[in-house]
Amino acid sequence: MTRKRTDPGDEGSTPASRRPAWPAMDRERLVAFSKRSQQVLLLAGATGAVTGLAVAGFDKLTMRLLRGVLALPVAAQAVMPAAGLLLAATFLRYGGAGASPATSDVYIRAFHDRGRRMEQRPVLARLAAAMATLGSGAPLGYEGPSLYLGAAIGTRIQRRFGRYFSPEDAKVLLVAGAAAGVAAIFKAPVTGLVFALEVPYQRDIAHRMLLPAAISAAASYVVFAALAGTDPILPIAGQPPFNLVDLGGAAAVGLAAGLLARAFAAVMQTAKKASTTGRPAVRIAGAGAVLAATVLGGHLIAHAPLSLGPGYNALRWALAPERSVFAIVALGTLRVAGTAAAVAGGGSGGLFIPLVIQGALIGRVVGGLFDSGNAGLFPVVGMAAFLGAGYHVPLAAVVFVAEFTGRPGFVVPGLIAAVVAQLVIGRASISPYQVGGRVGHLEGRLQLPLATLVDTDARTVPPDATVEEFFWQHLVGTRQQSVAVVESSNFLGIAGTGELAGVDRDAWGATTVGSIMRRDIPVASTSWLLADAIRIMEDADVQLLAVCDGPTFVGTISAGDIVNVGDILDRLEPEEQ
Repeated sequence: MTRKRTDPGDEGSTPASRRPAWPAMDRERLVAFSKRSQQVLLLAGATGAVTGLAVAGFDKLTMRLLRGVLALPVAAQAVMPAAGLLLAATFLRYGGAGASPATSDVYIRAFHDRGRRMEQRPVLARLAAAMATLGSGAPLGYEGPSLYLGAAIGTRIQRRFGRYFSPEDAKVLLVAGAAAGVAAIFKAPVTGLVFALEVPYQRDIAHRMLLPAAISAAASYVVFAALAGTDPILPIAGQPPFNLVDLGGAAAVGLAAGLLARAFAAVMQTAKKASTTGRPAVRIAGAGAVLAATVLGGHLIAHAPLSLGPGYNALRWALAPERSVFAIVALGTLRVAGTAAAVAGGGSGGLFIPLVIQGALIGRVVGGLFDSGNAGLFPVVGMAAFLGAGYHVPLAAVVFVAEFTGRPGFVVPGLIAAVVAQLVIGRASISPYQVGGRVGHLEGRLQLPLATLVDTDARTVPPDATVEEFFWQHLVGTRQQSVAVVESSNFLGIAGTGELAGVDRDAWGATTVGSIMRRDIPVASTSWLLADAIRIMEDADVQLLAVCDGPTFVGTISAGDIVNVGDILDRLEPEEQ
């Protein structure tokens, strides 16, 4: 046997004794990194365990309230959702300092806002508002508050043990907690994992946080299941294998779900905007009237409170083979109206389950057109298609139907339907805070929705304030150069140091801000991207831009809110040449 001759200079032939040793500092860094990674995973597991316990408590208390409502006479059931909305508004205003009722949207916004942690002050108020909303029978889901609760727990733990996390891992336990919240409430650990990673983007996934989120979801599921059991929430009949008729029907369900999900997303976006406009008392009264009508309508259809609660009982009723298509369509319409009213009225809850319920009802209707031996196939396929389209989470939707229903064999037709629905819905989404996908740091900031960066707590000045008050209280007192002029939530203009130059010092006490403010400045919309705002600020030569939703003032964005504005503008210029 001949030996292969090796070049003395080859790395593979260098004796170990002749190879350069790693510097001691590098070895220490490697050991420290390994220990830190282990500690992060342990903290992720702790986040999951605490979240599982907290979600179990939230679920138990809220369900107890809901069972009490369902035991009431019909007339009392009809007015309870309005009472819940009133309580929710009270909790948010006085306990949460005017916080919004949003839950899942708060997580998505916090995920993309790299410069800030998720705010902790409104957590208890939002949870109390969610319990009031859901416990009174509003047709929203429990997963939104559960995801929010888990994200808040993860944020709190990461803040306490921040020394174990690098700057690149600033949102690790936020995501891990969100995954744990969804995993617990649905008793579906893989769904929680995939949803938390998938929902921040429309066409991507936050894969760098996979392992901590997986550990957290598993720990949360174990704790929750130990208290609530492991039975699937909604067992579905039907078994594979599938034939071509079934697969063609799945594609048809996906097409219908995609089209209707676009309409559903538009309705929910309108309802979210309505929840921030007008007088709260008027909003709650109007939403309560609509909810009362849906409750009475549910009793007319089935002599049961099908329009109350998350909708599991309504779905079980609709899946019975003797139900007519007309009754199922009527039920779906009532629940959409009820969900929109609850959101517009300021209710706090999730839209995950409303999407699932609507998808199942669509599948039930379309399934009646196909001669299939799998009675439960098309409702399950509809769940995957409608949920996947509404939140742009096709993977989470397919996994969800397998875990939620206990029928993993339905994954293939569910995937077909989810893909078709995803193609049909386009860029429409339930959440305004989703971004298209992960990009570089600079490009990512440019493509962020402006709504994620708006300073909603920005100082404003009324038009009837004197220049004297304006100077000392709004400029000197807050160290601002420009302030938005707002009256009754309506944006009027911008006033700043530049406008003071034309007013004599002796006339400050008699001159109003409204008489000197600039009116000829652009106004940004919440639908803009950051890149749009930067271009407009540069063209108009302003340092402050008001952001409005229609005529309603939302907040401001200033040059100081944007890192390296000049560098970003330089990056934009080649595209315009």
